[in-house]
Amino acid sequence: MSDLPTPVPTRSASAATPGRVALVLSGGGARTAWQVGALEALADTWPEERCPWDILVGTSAGAVCAAVLAAHADDWRLGVRRLAEVWGNFTVSQVFRSDIPAMLGAGGRWFASAVSGGRFAEAPRALLDNAPLRRLLGASVDWDAIRRHVAAGRLHALALAATTYAGGQHRLFFEAAPSVRDWQGVRRGGRRTQLTLDHLMASAAIPFLFPAVKLEGAYYGDGAMRQLAPLSPAIHLGADRVLVLGVRAPGAAGMPEEMGRERAPSAGEIFGFMLDTLFSDQLDADLDQLRRTNEFLGAVGSPVPGLRRVAALRLAPQADPRHAAARHVDTLPRALRALLGVIGARGEAGGLLASYLLFESAYTREMMAAGRSETAARAAEIIALLKGASATG
Repeated sequence: MSDLPTPVPTRSASAATPGRVALVLSGGGARTAWQVGALEALADTWPEERCPWDILVGTSAGAVCAAVLAAHADDWRLGVRRLAEVWGNFTVSQVFRSDIPAMLGAGGRWFASAVSGGRFAEAPRALLDNAPLRRLLGASVDWDAIRRHVAAGRLHALALAATTYAGGQHRLFFEAAPSVRDWQGVRRGGRRTQLTLDHLMASAAIPFLFPAVKLEGAYYGDGAMRQLAPLSPAIHLGADRVLVLGVRAPGAAGMPEEMGRERAPSAGEIFGFMLDTLFSDQLDADLDQLRRTNEFLGAVGSPVPGLRRVAALRLAPQADPRHAAARHVDTLPRALRALLGVIGARGEAGGLLASYLLFESAYTREMMAAGRSETAARAAEIIALLKGASATG
């Protein structure tokens, strides 16, 4: 099952305000299209005009969706439509440069740097140039509107996850109501700040693929790195109910067992495995920890200092996105297909890597359709969670 039994206890550094709902959007590259479809279904089935969540927490591509939704906190359905319009018409060229000159240029610089020991050419900061994504997000997210919504009480908090390379700290940068305090845990913490495009680009800076972003004197990368407790920020920000949108189907971790046993994986397959681990494993582990804590509190039968109950529900694709990616890999730009071939990301196993990079409408629309249908099928339990019916007992 992809859902989390409710109510679910978790640790909290400060008391929560009853009744607050958090939407947690995990990272997932192009797979995030499934989340957009899920949001479309929620917009169609939620019976009220008011926004169903108070808190938005986003990581990597999930942070992009969270920021857009936060900017439309006064009309959340419009925010969902804006997301659907972009994701339903995506092209790789809107995310990173994939033309032949760009791909050859980066490869040439890597080669020249390697053979000269860095004396005649400096290696590029990343494999891909994501300047197109910066331009797209610069035109899509109104940061001043987010601050107005927080000040007016339409939105309790927006938090974007990033990870600093110096010291390996996982950081939640947030804008929130005055009652929310900074927090610090083991290699992780939350910091109030004025969010900008740089925070969003840092959250989505997938290691090796996209360049790190400098924030407050340090370089940051993708928020999925060192994300030991993905649900913790929502709790710190005051949620007592959490709706989590993931990107990995149940039982679809890593490569198929027969492929990992019959031959050694290629570099491309290993990289796909790395992204799959980066975006989903910690979420699974955190949910498992919450289940065990729930069992402990149930056995104790009385309040325990430092623990409280939080109702939570996770939604994720039911079909493995790599299969859809394998069907649409031919829609990728020729230069990118050639690169995937060079590193051995072919066939079904290569679909694992492609499923995170396939920002093409043929794939994203199929993922959105799956998100809509699978979420609509669970509308009753989702609405029960959001309205608080499942938070009792």
